[in-house]
Formats: sequence, C-alpha cells, structure tokens
Amino acid sequence: MNFLTNIDIKPLPLPITYHHQLMLTGSCFTEHIGNNLAELKFQVLQNPNGILFEPLSVCRSLVSYIQNKQYYEEDLFNYNELWQSWDHHSRFSHPDKEICLRQINTSQIEAHHFIKDADWLIITLGSSFAYKLYKDKRFVANCHKAPAQWFEKILIPIDEQIATLDNTIHQLFHFNPKLKIIFTISPVRHLRDGVVENNRSKARLIETVHHLVNKFDRLFYFPAYELVIDVLRDYRFYDVDLAHPNYAATQFVMEKFTDYAFQDSTLKLMKEIKQLANAKNHKAFHPGSNQHLQFLKQHWELTRKLSADHPHLDFSHELVYFNQ
Repeated sequence: MNFLTNIDIKPLPLPITYHHQLMLTGSCFTEHIGNNLAELKFQVLQNPNGILFEPLSVCRSLVSYIQNKQYYEEDLFNYNELWQSWDHHSRFSHPDKEICLRQINTSQIEAHHFIKDADWLIITLGSSFAYKLYKDKRFVANCHKAPAQWFEKILIPIDEQIATLDNTIHQLFHFNPKLKIIFTISPVRHLRDGVVENNRSKARLIETVHHLVNKFDRLFYFPAYELVIDVLRDYRFYDVDLAHPNYAATQFVMEKFTDYAFQDSTLKLMKEIKQLANAKNHKAFHPGSNQHLQFLKQHWELTRKLSADHPHLDFSHELVYFNQ
C-alpha cells in the first residue's frame, strides 16, 4: 500500500551548482532552505530586509536592492524605545538610531552588489495579507508589535499581486539578465488569520505564482507547500503551535529540493561537506584523548583536500577547528 501521495517534481532544466550565487528572500521558511544551503557552503545571501511575508513587501525590497536605496533618519520611527523601519524586520531595530541606520544601509549595499551578479533568486511567499498604516496610507513589511488600530488589514487581490510581481521581475531581469527565479509557497499556517482566511490567502499566492511561472521561461516553482500539506498531511510533522513544520518536515522538504535542484557532481560534494559539518558539530567526551586527536587530524586532512580541490569554497573555519 502507498501511504503517501506522490508529487511528480520535474528537476530544474539548469541545475544549481557551487559556482552559483543564490539570494533567498521571503517568509521564515526561506531561512530553513537558506540555512541548509549556507551550511553546505553554497554562496548564499538570505533576507537582506529580514523576514517578509507578502508579495508587496518582497517586491519593495527587491526594487530597493536594484536601486541601492539608502535609508535616512526620516525613514525611521521610534516605538518601544527602539528605532525601527516599516520596511524591515525587527532584527534591524536598535535603541541607537545611527546603529539602526548603519545596519540597514550595510545590508542594502550588500544586497545590491549580490543580486547584480546572482544566478538564482529563491522567493518564498507566506501570506496574501498586508497591513497599511491609517496615518500615512503606506504598506508596512512588519508591524513591530504596534497597536492593531494603527493598521488596516488587506487581503491583496490576485490581480494586484500579479501586476506588482510582474513589474518587479521585469526590473530584475533588466538589472541582471542571467538571473533565474524559483518561487515557493511557505507551508507555515498563519492560524492567527483564521483557518479559512489562511487557505484563501495561500490560494491567492498559488494562483499568482503559477500565472507568472507560465509567463516567464526563467521562472520555476518548487512545491514546498504541497509537500507538507498534501504529502505529509499529519500534525506530527508540525511543531507544538500546529502552524510551523517541524525538523522532520523541513528535512523532508530539503531532501526533495536537493533532488529537484542539483546534479550528481554537486550532490557528491554536498555529501562530503555535510560529513565535515557533522564532524565539526561532534562534541567529544574526552577532547584530549589520542582517539579524538586522530579524529581531528583525519578530518583536517579531508578538509585540506576539499579546499585544494574546490578553491572557490571557504573552509577556513573548518581548517582552524580541525587543526586544534
């Protein structure tokens, strides 16, 4: 008997390799993918504005990278003793206004240069709900725990999502002609919106993304949402909040993404790097023993060989660690 629904995921026509630069942006599920890729030594830049959930915020951020937008004092506001930006996640917030601005602008500059040369952009959309300030009628990327009465909550129409993303994609392709884009929909359930509202929200994202993927030949779709919602289909694959996929679920999705995105030579190198990462994370009970010293020496030699064979990858931290 088959206990899982099968999804036929066709691999990318041009696989991702270790020579490619990958920018990832979008919801918190973006960082599950990005952290895995970063640990495996891929050239990754993820969420330069911090976590973003809906298409309007994602598009504003991407256009700001193209334009190398710099932020100024008038772009910030002070709330709860912190200087904050309506365009950025609260990880950029800071009691010192100058530090807040410096963090934001440093990230903007890095994102501008990175996306100019990037080979792949992975966009993970989480919600069709957006929040607009009543005071100045602007959409915000993050509410920063400000009072709910400050905002109007809007379910973005499909046509508006398509138009905004379409315009942004044209700007991206003009700015970086070699760029290719992978869309995913986050399987995180936004239960605070309500179950019915969450499903309406996700349905709009799915319709929007497939409209665009069918239009552009450099756009692709990876079914992360469907893998969790339709293949795993069980609360044991969710965290205690019943909203976020747990470790087993995210690893299942990453295994499928690996099959989808990489060819055999890349998979072989990924396996070797993963073994080094596991060895580096290994906690020795007796770090001064001959057995552990031999373990370190063996992995230092393996790391040195990998570094020599793949000089475009940075193994400096591993070489220092195994050379204790």
